[in-house]
Amino acid sequence: MVTDNTNALAPLLPDRHPQHDLFICDVADAVLKDVMQHMEHPFYSLSKKPETTVKRYENGDKWLQITPSVKGLATIYDKDILIYCISQIMAKLKEGEAVSPRVRINSRELLIFTNRGTSGREYQSLLDALDRLEGTRIRTNIVTGDEEQVDGFGLIDASSIRRKHGLDGRLLWCEVKLSDWVFNAIRNEEVLTLHRDYFRLRKPIERRVYEIARKHCGQQKTWRITLAKLLLKTGSQSPQKRFRQMIRQLAEHDHLPDYHVTFEDEADMVVFTNRGTMSPAQLVEGSIPPLQSDTYEEARHAAPGWDVRFLEREWRDWCVEPPRNADRAFIGFCRKWFEKRGRP
Repeated sequence: MVTDNTNALAPLLPDRHPQHDLFICDVADAVLKDVMQHMEHPFYSLSKKPETTVKRYENGDKWLQITPSVKGLATIYDKDILIYCISQIMAKLKEGEAVSPRVRINSRELLIFTNRGTSGREYQSLLDALDRLEGTRIRTNIVTGDEEQVDGFGLIDASSIRRKHGLDGRLLWCEVKLSDWVFNAIRNEEVLTLHRDYFRLRKPIERRVYEIARKHCGQQKTWRITLAKLLLKTGSQSPQKRFRQMIRQLAEHDHLPDYHVTFEDEADMVVFTNRGTMSPAQLVEGSIPPLQSDTYEEARHAAPGWDVRFLEREWRDWCVEPPRNADRAFIGFCRKWFEKRGRP
């Protein structure tokens, strides 16, 4: 867990490495990426204490069961390692390089990338995080790519570690093998860009609420959700009364990246409003021209039963760079979407 004693009252952690781009080699542009499924559903513990009980979440026809190891469930801070790996793989794909589920991690680069310190304690925390990620087992019917995996799998399948010899030997690098479920999501570009200040958010609930807003509000002007539904989606173990207080505090401080947060007491609704502050990597959809009216009709034939406006939002979030022919690209996206998922 990231701690800071220099300014406990500041809404965000300080930027520990303002010159981080000088140190990041494998992910030169330091663009944060995460898979959509990890942003939408509560895979990770928000507790500061080890959670060792089985968790099960159901949302409509989607279900998720998470079984911890004796060291506890993987936490939202452990997830930093996966965000680093996903970002690294996406950067290589952008450059046309070959990728695989195995990712070599330079430990110092990872700590800098995730805005952590570089003391011996931080290196030890990486080892503990790897244990929890590898030990946490998932069963779910949530699809990545065109695969629904209901047998048990880990967030990472395996890890290996190289450290300097001696009693004070520092972790030099580690290698992780991502699960097929996670790698399928990356390979199918089911990813979104996160704001750089994600790693500066102090509280687990702030990170989780930001992920949900990024996934569901996206580039829209506003997005609304009931407090009860937001509580379910966060996976928080707090009672609704306490959760309501946390959201009110979040709205009062209003320091969430990319989105303003407001709470409507009478309706018990949480409202996210786009700040218009997204990075150039996130604003690709802003450079995609409006689609022709005939395109929507053709898209309905390509993906029968689906709301084409919903598909358009998904497509614009999915785009990595502006297509040469937006209308043709969107219809192709709809066709592949239907091939993978069928009717809703």
